[in-house]
Amino acid sequence: MTLIKSISGIRGTIGGKPGDGLSPLDIVKFTTAYATWLKENSNSKKLKVLIGRDARISGDMVNRVVAGTLMGMGVDVIDAGLSTTPTVEVGVTELKADGGIILTASHNPKQWNALKLLNSKGEFISEAEGQRILTLAEEQNFNYCEVGQVGTYNINVDLLAIHIQQILKLPYVNIKAIKEKNFSIVVDAVNSSGAFAVPALLRALGVTNIHVINDEANGHFAHNPEPLPEHLTELSATILKKKAHLGISVDPDVDRLALVCEDGEMFGEEYTLVAVADYVLQQHPKGNTVSNLSSTRALRDVTEKQGGKYSASAVGEVNVVRMMKETNAKIGGEGNGGVILPELHYGRDALVGIAIFLTQLAKYAKPVSMLRKSYPSYFISKNKIELTPTINVDKVLDSIKLKYAKQPINSIDGVKIEFDNEWVHLRKSNTEPIIRIYSESDSMSTADSLANKIINDIKEIIKN
Repeated sequence: MTLIKSISGIRGTIGGKPGDGLSPLDIVKFTTAYATWLKENSNSKKLKVLIGRDARISGDMVNRVVAGTLMGMGVDVIDAGLSTTPTVEVGVTELKADGGIILTASHNPKQWNALKLLNSKGEFISEAEGQRILTLAEEQNFNYCEVGQVGTYNINVDLLAIHIQQILKLPYVNIKAIKEKNFSIVVDAVNSSGAFAVPALLRALGVTNIHVINDEANGHFAHNPEPLPEHLTELSATILKKKAHLGISVDPDVDRLALVCEDGEMFGEEYTLVAVADYVLQQHPKGNTVSNLSSTRALRDVTEKQGGKYSASAVGEVNVVRMMKETNAKIGGEGNGGVILPELHYGRDALVGIAIFLTQLAKYAKPVSMLRKSYPSYFISKNKIELTPTINVDKVLDSIKLKYAKQPINSIDGVKIEFDNEWVHLRKSNTEPIIRIYSESDSMSTADSLANKIINDIKEIIKN
């Protein structure tokens, strides 16, 4: 059993003793802490919170516990039911709610679930806000309401349609161009919310030839739900079998987007944001972009080509969003297929990514594989080195910074070292003695070699 209490939410496996996993008692405790925090920071006489969930097996159970707890705190609950993370984010502002809770463990396997906490802007809470909620949960100085103040419960299943309509109104989406291309598209819905959300969007965009695999939203994921190449073999095979133009894969809560070319080859999760940003920047010359330190350099390349400025944030959606606001970025996101378009909302959104990409593809008028080849080609090597608990990880990272002091270094989140068109990013784990090492170059062998060089440096530092 695992229970991870972080500033961005509460994540854990279902079952086990309280405190060891995401048990009903833990759900009550952290939901109550969130409601208490809302009351501390709101002038509303009656709070309203939107909740929604992906199709996880435990989703209905968690949903009922969360809803009942909020009502017991005097909070009116609006339940979006089966939904997507970006839809709930859009829904918070649409309904003028005081906050939102998304019940999803994102790309984690089916035994996991989580409470992802939103503020009144439909954005993930900040680090300071998250820390306050954790403190409230630890203190458990709670005060539930009397019977006359119990919150109400209402269902709203219209938010996906509202979300889609907002996407269709964006200046980057051209329904006519998409419809004229008569695209054939295969969707891997991984047995969750993408099974209904992605086809609904595609139909609204004028796509009629849609084939969905793993299309039953029952939470019994047909494969590991993280949309990585090794998990998308069925999607690739189906694209070839159906002679489709494009393959689309989303994670269970539909905030990450991975694309597959017409030849069955991966477009590259890192390049989802690159392609979508490239099209948006064509409408906004000199527009700025943001991604995190571990994302591909290709976004910087396409941004600077359009005359804009690229900025790198610490890893984590909340950090990307903060820097996007600081730099007035037109678009941003993360290299895991997360696209953030401020004109819609400040959150990763696979649906808006699909709509913009299809518009771009329709106007490009060549196969997806050709579009992919039009971008700078980089390869990222992901590694880690496990250390003993007695080793001071911060001291190791400081030694690496000293060794490469002549190179450009960014230390806002671990240590990132630039080498011309290559880079390596070292981050320590917050839960175990591990240093994660990401490196990028123009070939996988060179990226691997760069990572191995740093790993050997770390071993030498520890040895001495």
